[in-house]
Amino acid sequence: MMLGFEELLRSLQDCVISENEAAENVSRTLRQFLQKLSESSRSGVKRCKERCLEEAVQLLRQLSEAQLSGLENDHLTLLVRLLISTQLQMVGISTACRKVDQMLQHLAKVDHQLVFRETRECFHSVVHSDQILCFEDLQRACMFLEDSTVGREVWRESYMSMLNKVSELLPVALQQESLRDGPLCYITVKVCLQIFQLLSSDVAPLVWDEEQRAPVQKILQTLMAIILGQCCNRDTRLLAGTAVAMLINTASENGAGGAAAWSLLQVSHLEPWLLAVGVLRVQCDPAEKDGVARLAVCRGLLTCCRPHILLSSHEDAPENRLLLHGLFPLVFTLCEEKLDCHYFAFEVLNLWLKKVKECLADLWKVTCVRLLPDNCTLLQQLIHLIWTNAESPVDGVSETARSAFFLLLDLYEMDCKQFCDTKRALYLTLLERIMKLPWEAKAKYHRLCALLPYLGTDKLLDQCPEISSHLLKCLSTNHLAPCGSELYKSLIQQQRRELCDGSSSHAELDLASHWARRWQSVLHEALTSEVPLLQNNSATQLLPCTFQVFPSAVDHMLASLDPYTPGHLHAWACILSSYRAVTGDSLWALQGSSTLETLQLALGSADDKVRLAALNLLCCCPKTKDTPTPQEMAIMRTFIPQNLNCDSSPFRQHFQAGVKKFLIRIRDGCLAYVRGQKGKKKGESSHSERTQDLLDQGIGFVEWLSQLPYTYLAPGHSYQRKKTALLLLSAVLETCTDTWSPDRKKGQPPANISSLISCARQRGQWDFFCRTKQLVLLSCLEDATNEIRELAAGLLLRFFPPSFLDDLTEVLHTRTKQLLCSPRVQEAQMGALMMKILLQKSKHQCEGCRLNSRESNSKAFCMVKVLVKELEEHYLTAKADMMLAAREKPIHGALSALQRCLLETPNSVYDTLDPSLNMEVLGLLENISLLLLGVLYGDPEACASEKDAPPSFCDMGNAISSLIAQTSAGGQAEGEECVLLSEEHSLVLTCCWVSLKEIGIFLGSLVEKILTQSKPSKCLLTKQDLIKAAEIFKNILLKCRHWGAVEGCCIGFTKFCASLLSSSDPELRDIPAQMLKKGLQVVQCLRSTSVTRRAAGLPMLILCILSAEEASKARPLLAHSMQTLLETARTPLNDDWDQTLDLPQVCAVHTLQALVRSTALGAAILQFASDVAILSLTLLSSPCWAMRNAALQLYSSLCTRMLGQRSTSEEAGPTQHAMSPAAFFFHYPALQPFLLGELRGSAQDLEGPPNEAKLHLKPSLYPVLTLLAQLQPGVQDSEETLSDFLPPLLQLSASPIYSVRMMASKALVAMTPPSEYMNILINLTSQLPSPQQQCSHNRLHGQLLQIKAILERALCGNSSTPSDNLFEVLSRIIASLWMVTEAQRCPLVRAVYLDVVDALRRFCCETYLSDLSSTLLRHLQTPQQSLQVGMSSFHEKAIHFLCADQQWACKIWENFSSASPDLRLTLVAWVLDGQSLRQTGLKEVVQRVLQANLREALLSRSVEYCRSYLAALVAVMARGDTASSQRVVLLAPLEEPVLLECLDLLLRDLEDQRGGPEFLSQAFSAASLLLSHWPQSSLKISMIQRWCGILECLWAPDVPEVLRIACAEALCVAGAPLMSHTMKEYSTLVPIMIRLINTGLYLLQDQSQEVRIKAACFASVLHHARRGQSQRNVYLMQVNQALPFLLDVLLEECWDAPGTLEVLMCHLPQSDLRSVLRHASVEGCSSLYEQDEANVFAEPSVMSVHVLPYLLQMAEKYSQSSSLARSLNSWAQDNAAQVVDGLAVCKEVQPAESLTPLWLALLVDPRFHSTLCGLLTRAAFLLRLLKTSNSAVAGELPLRQSAQ
Repeated sequence: MMLGFEELLRSLQDCVISENEAAENVSRTLRQFLQKLSESSRSGVKRCKERCLEEAVQLLRQLSEAQLSGLENDHLTLLVRLLISTQLQMVGISTACRKVDQMLQHLAKVDHQLVFRETRECFHSVVHSDQILCFEDLQRACMFLEDSTVGREVWRESYMSMLNKVSELLPVALQQESLRDGPLCYITVKVCLQIFQLLSSDVAPLVWDEEQRAPVQKILQTLMAIILGQCCNRDTRLLAGTAVAMLINTASENGAGGAAAWSLLQVSHLEPWLLAVGVLRVQCDPAEKDGVARLAVCRGLLTCCRPHILLSSHEDAPENRLLLHGLFPLVFTLCEEKLDCHYFAFEVLNLWLKKVKECLADLWKVTCVRLLPDNCTLLQQLIHLIWTNAESPVDGVSETARSAFFLLLDLYEMDCKQFCDTKRALYLTLLERIMKLPWEAKAKYHRLCALLPYLGTDKLLDQCPEISSHLLKCLSTNHLAPCGSELYKSLIQQQRRELCDGSSSHAELDLASHWARRWQSVLHEALTSEVPLLQNNSATQLLPCTFQVFPSAVDHMLASLDPYTPGHLHAWACILSSYRAVTGDSLWALQGSSTLETLQLALGSADDKVRLAALNLLCCCPKTKDTPTPQEMAIMRTFIPQNLNCDSSPFRQHFQAGVKKFLIRIRDGCLAYVRGQKGKKKGESSHSERTQDLLDQGIGFVEWLSQLPYTYLAPGHSYQRKKTALLLLSAVLETCTDTWSPDRKKGQPPANISSLISCARQRGQWDFFCRTKQLVLLSCLEDATNEIRELAAGLLLRFFPPSFLDDLTEVLHTRTKQLLCSPRVQEAQMGALMMKILLQKSKHQCEGCRLNSRESNSKAFCMVKVLVKELEEHYLTAKADMMLAAREKPIHGALSALQRCLLETPNSVYDTLDPSLNMEVLGLLENISLLLLGVLYGDPEACASEKDAPPSFCDMGNAISSLIAQTSAGGQAEGEECVLLSEEHSLVLTCCWVSLKEIGIFLGSLVEKILTQSKPSKCLLTKQDLIKAAEIFKNILLKCRHWGAVEGCCIGFTKFCASLLSSSDPELRDIPAQMLKKGLQVVQCLRSTSVTRRAAGLPMLILCILSAEEASKARPLLAHSMQTLLETARTPLNDDWDQTLDLPQVCAVHTLQALVRSTALGAAILQFASDVAILSLTLLSSPCWAMRNAALQLYSSLCTRMLGQRSTSEEAGPTQHAMSPAAFFFHYPALQPFLLGELRGSAQDLEGPPNEAKLHLKPSLYPVLTLLAQLQPGVQDSEETLSDFLPPLLQLSASPIYSVRMMASKALVAMTPPSEYMNILINLTSQLPSPQQQCSHNRLHGQLLQIKAILERALCGNSSTPSDNLFEVLSRIIASLWMVTEAQRCPLVRAVYLDVVDALRRFCCETYLSDLSSTLLRHLQTPQQSLQVGMSSFHEKAIHFLCADQQWACKIWENFSSASPDLRLTLVAWVLDGQSLRQTGLKEVVQRVLQANLREALLSRSVEYCRSYLAALVAVMARGDTASSQRVVLLAPLEEPVLLECLDLLLRDLEDQRGGPEFLSQAFSAASLLLSHWPQSSLKISMIQRWCGILECLWAPDVPEVLRIACAEALCVAGAPLMSHTMKEYSTLVPIMIRLINTGLYLLQDQSQEVRIKAACFASVLHHARRGQSQRNVYLMQVNQALPFLLDVLLEECWDAPGTLEVLMCHLPQSDLRSVLRHASVEGCSSLYEQDEANVFAEPSVMSVHVLPYLLQMAEKYSQSSSLARSLNSWAQDNAAQVVDGLAVCKEVQPAESLTPLWLALLVDPRFHSTLCGLLTRAAFLLRLLKTSNSAVAGELPLRQSAQ
C-alpha cells in the first residue's frame, strides 16, 4: 500500500540527511527540493502551489542524470512515490499536475521502468478495485490520462479494464437521482471523452469491428440517455454530446463515420429512434424537448469531427452534405427558438461558420458551385439570424452574432474570389441597410468594422459622412463608447494600410497629415468638449490607438491648443500622457521649456480631471526601469501633499495608481543600478555620480513618501485625507517591501527586491514597520468610517511583523472587550475587527490555550471559545433584562467578532471548531434569534408558533414601548405621545435588528465554510444541524419586517442555500427545495392584517433559494416557482375579499417583482418575461388597489429588466439594452398579439358618435404605450410585421386623456419604420381641419403631437433642403396658421402647433414667420379677461418661439414693464433657461430691461417672481464663464439713488433673513453684482461694511449650503474687485480686505466641494488681477493652492494691520490640553448615536501647519512696525501662561516605554491631536517672538523659561 505524502516526505528527508556518500551539493539541492514540495502541499492557494512546484522543477533540473543515478534505488523509489503522491494531491489543478509530470519525466530519464512501475501500481489500485469507481478515482484517472506522460502509457495497457469499470458506473450514476446531476456523472463523461480522444486508435476497433464491443455499447447507450435529457445538468449533456462525436471521429477515412454522424442527427426526432455507430446499435428515447440534445450533438460534431465526416453525403440523397444540409438546418432552428441555451446555440453557429471556412475548398470541389451567391437562401438565413439577434438581451448572444457576421463576410469574400465575382453586391446592400440603423444601435458600429476591409476607408466615409458625428455621440454614451472607439481604430488602421499599400517610403509626418485632414477636428472637439464622458472616453480610447497608428499626429494635435482656454489644458495633458505611454519619448522633448510651465498649470488646476491627466503624464512610461528625473521627483513632492483631501473616490483610486507607477519606476531603476554595482569587476570604473545621485534620490523619495501618510492618519483629519494617505501607504508597501501575495497575479515585487531594501537600510532609511507607525495604524482601527478601519487592518495584517509586543496586546485586548459591549454598532464593529487582528497578531496564549490539547491552532480555538462564552453571557443578560443588554451587552458585537475570528482568518474552520463547540454556537444562534423576535413580537409564545405573519411596524413599536415601560416601572405618562423615538426605544430596536442581521450573515458564511472545507469522512454539520439552521433563517425572514435585518439575513441565506444545492448529498440538496415548497405554501395562504403589503421577507426567502440554484442546470426550482406564483397571481379574488388582509395574489405579485428585479437571476428570468408582462397588465384591471399597485411595480421592474435602465435625463443618452421593435418582438413573440390586442381594444373604445362622452380608460393602455415608447426608434422593419400597430396608435390621438395622447405619439415614433415617416406625416396633415370645420380638440391635439414627434425624428440630423413630401407637409402646416389665432380656443392645441412650426422653422418662408410672430405678439400684448387651462403653457411656447428671433425678442422685451405679472414671470424664466445668453445683442437688451425694472421687482409681493427676477439679473450680468477675464459693466448705470435703494432693499432682506435660503442666495448674488458696479463714493463704504457683515454670517458651516455657495460667489463678484490695487488708496478698505480674506479662508475649508471650488475661484481671480494678465482667461487654481495664496496676500498687504494676527489665530485649534485629558479619562458612550461636527471636512491640525509659517514671518517683522509690535506683545502677555501650562502638561503625559490604556485613549481622540497641534503652533510662534523681540515682555521670567 502506498504511503501518504507526509510519511514519504519524512522518510526521504531522513534518507537525504543520512546519506553520507552523496555529494554535499546534491544533498543540499534535494533538501531544498523537498522543502518546496512540502510548502506546495501545505499551501491552500493555487498560485502558491504552482509557484513552489515551479521552483521545485528548477531545483530538480539542477541535478544531472548522473547525480540522480548515484542515489540508492530505495531512495529513488521514494522520490518517485513522493512525486506521484504530490500529483494525486494536486489532482484538481491541471497546471500543477503538469509541473509534477515534468519532474517525473526528468526521473524517467534515469529509470523509466521505475516511474512506469510506480505509476502503474497507483493506477491499478483504481482499476482493479472491487468497488465501484468514486469521484476521486475518476479524478485520478483523468489526471493520468490528461496530465501525465507515463500515466498515458499505463492507460494504454489497461484501458479495457477501465472501460469496463466506466461502463458499470455510468448506468448506476444515471439511475440514482443524487448522482445524476452532480459532479460524479460529469467527470465520468469527461473520462469517456478523454479515452475516445487520447486513445482513439485503441478504441476504434471496439466501435467499427464486430469484436469486444460490449463496454463501448453500454457507454454509448448511457451517453445518449444523458444527451436526451435523463440528466438535467446542461454542462454534462453538452460534454456527452462531445464524447459521442469524438467516438464517431475515431472512424477511418471510409464512409462509416459519415453514416454514424447522419444517424446521430436523428436527435431532432420526437419519437424513439435507432442510432447506428459502426457496429454499435443504440435505441434512443427523447426525455426532454428543450433543445439541449440537438445543441449537444451539433456542438460535438462541429468540435470533434474531421472534414471527411462533415462533408459526407446522405445515403438517400447523395447531393446533401452533412455540414450544409444536415447540421445547418438544426443550427438555424436552434438559433430561431427562444431557449434557455440561446447563447450556446449562437456559439454553435460560429462553430459551423468556422468549419465551413475550413472545409470551403473541399466544398467547392464536391459541389462545383458557389456557396453564397447573392440572394441565395443560405445567405439570407444567415443574415437574418445575425440581424435579429444583434440586440439580444441574453448575455453573450449579441457578441457571438457579431463574430458570426465577420465570419460570414470572410466566407463571402473567399467565395467571390474563387468565382471571380468583382461586383460583390452584398457589401453595398449591407452598407445601405446598416446606415439606416439609428446612431443608438450598437450593432451599427460592429457591422461597419466588419465591412470596412472590403469597402475601404474613403468609400465608407464618403458614403456615410455622418460617421464622425455618430462617433462623438457614441463616446458620449457609456455603453456605446467601446464600439465607437473600435470603429475609429479600425478606420485609422485601414487608412494607414491603404496609404502604405505598395510603398514603404512614406514619411510619418506625411501620414499624420493625411490623418489630420480626416480626424484632427473630430478629436479636438472630443477632447475639449464640456461633456465629461466624451472627454474621458476620447482620451482613454481614441488617443492611444491614434499614436500607435500615427505617432506624428501629436504635433497636429498640440498645435491647436492654448493652455488658458477652458478644456485645452486637460486635452494637452491627455495627449502628452498618452503619447508618452505609447512611444516612451521624453516628457520634455516635444514643446521644450513651455512643457514644464504648462505641466505646472495642469498639476495645480482646480479640475480633478486635469490634475489626474497631468499626474498620469508625469508617472507613465512604457519602460518601468526608466527612473524618474530629479525634476520629476521634485514636482511629485509638491503635488502629492496638495492632493490628499480630494472628495472624489475615482480621483483617489487613479491618484494611487499613478503614484504606484511612479514608485515602480523608482524601484526598478534603483534595482537595475544595484544589480549593476554587484556585477561590476574590480578593474571597472565606478558608476557615474549622476546614477549614484539618482539612486540616493530614489531611495530618499520612497522614504519621504512612506513617512508622509502617517502625518495625516491621526484622528481629526478628514476621511478623504486619511483614505488617500492609506492608499498611498499601501502603494509604498506593495511596491517596496519583500511581500509576495498569492492572490495577486500582477503587481508583485521583484524577486531580488531584498537587495534594494538592504541598500536603503544601510542608509538608515526604509524602516517601514517601526512601533510608532504600528501605533498610528492601530489608532485608525477606531476611525468612524468602515473603509479606514478595514484598510488599516489590511496593512497591519499583510505587511507588519507577525506578532504585537506584549504591552500592545494587553491594552488592545482590554479596549476590544469594552468596544464589543458598546451599543453603538460602529464601535462594536471596531471591537470585532480588533479581535480578528489580535487573534492573528498576539504571540502569547491564554491559560485556556496552554492547557488545551489541540496543537497548531489552540490559540484560535481558545479565542473562539472565549467569544462563544461572551456571546452566551450577552444572551443570558438579554433574557434576564433586555434593556440592560441593549445598553451594556448588545449581542451584535460578540456575534461580529465571532464571525471575523472564525471566517476571516487563515485558519481552517475545522481547526477552530469542534463538534461540541459547533453545537453550542448553533444552539446559541437559535435561542438568540427566538429571543429577539419575541421582543419584537411582544409575545415570545406567539413568535415560537408556526404563524408566519410578521408583526407590523406599529406592533413592533408597541412591543418595545411595552418592554421599556415594564423595565422603567411606569414609563410615559398615560396619554402622552411622542413623535420621535426615545433613546431607550432606539437602543432596543438597534440591538434586535442588527443582531438578527449579524446572525443571518454569520450563520450562512459559517455553513458555507464548513461544507466547503468538509471531507467525506468528516463534517461538523449533520442534516439535523442544517435543518435547524434553515429554521433560524426562516424565522428571521418570515417573522421580522425590519428591512435591515431581512437584507442582512438574505446575504447569509443565499450562501447557505448555494452550499446545500451544490452538495453531492441529495438529502442536503433537498433542504432548500423543502424550504421553497413551504415558502410557496405561505404565499398561497391568506395572511393576517397588516398595514404594509410588500410581503415582508417572504419574497426574499424565495429569491435567495432561487438565486442560489446553479446556473448550469435547468433551474427546476425557478421553473416550478414561477409557475406556482403565476398561477397564484392569476387566481380570481373571492367575492368577499378583505382589503385589510395581505392577499395571496398580492403577495405572489410582490414575490414575482423581487425575482424580476434580482440581478442574481439575470437573464434566466427573461424566459418568463412574456407571461409576467401579460399577467401584470391584466392585473391592472383588478378591483383591489393593493393588486393594482403591486402589478404596476412588477410591470415597471420587468420593463427595466427587458429593456435596460432608463436614464434620468434625455441628455444622458439611450438605455443600455434598448431594442428595436422588431428585435423586441422577435425575443418576446407572445407579447406582440397581446399588446396589439390591448391597443386595438382601447382604440375601439374611442369609436362612436363624436358627441358621445368617452371617459372610460383601459388601465393597461398607458403602461403598454410606455413600453412601446421605450423601444429604439429608427430601425427599418424589413418584414413589415409591425405595421398592424400603426392604425390603433394613430386612433389613440383622439384619447380624452392628455398623457395617453402624449405617450401614443412617442410610441408611434418607435413603431414607425423610417420609410413610413413621410407617408404618416402626409396622412396626418391631410386631416388637419380648416377654421370652418367642426373638430374634436382632443383628436386635433393628439394629431399635432404625433406630427411633432414624427417630424423631430425624421428631421433629426437632416439639414438639407426639404423633399417634395416634406414640402407638402410644410404647406399644409402653413395653411393651418389659424390654429395659433383666437379662432382656435384650445391653448394646448395652439402650443403644440407652435412646436410643430418650430421643428420646421428652418424650412419656412419669412412672410409666414412674420405673420405668425406678429399674431403671437399681439396676443401676448392683449390683456387676458379670464384664466384658461393651458394658457400659461401656450404663453411659454410663444415666448420661446418669439425670442428665438432677435428682432421679435427685442420687441417683446421692450414692452416688459407693461406686460402682465404672469407674462413677466414667463419671460424671466426664459432667461433662466440660458437662452438669452447665446445672443449678444439680445443679452444687452435683456440686461437693460432687468436693470430698469429692478426696484419694482424688489417691491413685489411675490417671492417666486422676485427670486426668479434676481436669478435672471444675476445670469445676464455675471460672467458666463468663470475663466473669462472680461468684466461686465452696467450698460445703463442706475442712478445712485435708485441703486442705493435697491441695494438697501436687498441688504435689509439679507440682514432680516426674509424669504428663505433660495431667495436670500439670489438676493446676495444680486447685491454683490450691484455693489461691484457702484462708482466710488463715501456711501459705498457703508454699504460694503453691511455687505461684509452679511458675508461673515453666511460662511458658517451650519448655514444652508445654497447660502454658503452664494457667499463664495459674492467673493468672486465683489470681493476681488474691492481688493484690486486701485482700491488700496482707501485706508478704510484694509480691514475690509482682511475680513474678505478671512471669509475666503473659512470657505476654502467648507464641507461642500462646490463652495470650496467657488472660493478658490475668488483666489484665482485675485491672483489673475495681481499679475496683470487682463487679456488672458483666468487660470482656476486648486483649493489647496488657493489657501496659501490668500495667506500670502494677507501677509503681503496687511502684515501690520491690527486684525491680521487675530485672523491667523482664529484658524488655529484651541490649546487647552488639560480639559482634553479630563474628557479622555471618562469612559463609555452617553448615547446611541454621536453628533457629527457641522463641518467634517475642516482639519484644524492641517490649518495649524498652513498658518505657522505666516505667524513666524510676523514674528520676524516685529521690529518693522510699532503697531505690529503692540499686537504681538499683547498676544504674548495674554497667552504665554496658557502655552507654558500646556507644555508642562505635555511633559506630564509623555508616553512611557509601554502602551497604557490612557495613551491608547489619547491616540484615538481627535481633540487631543488638534489641541496638541494648536498648542505646539502657539509655542513655536511664542518662541520665535521671544527671540526677535526686545520689549519688556521678553524679560519676564515665565517667558524666558518657556523659551528655554
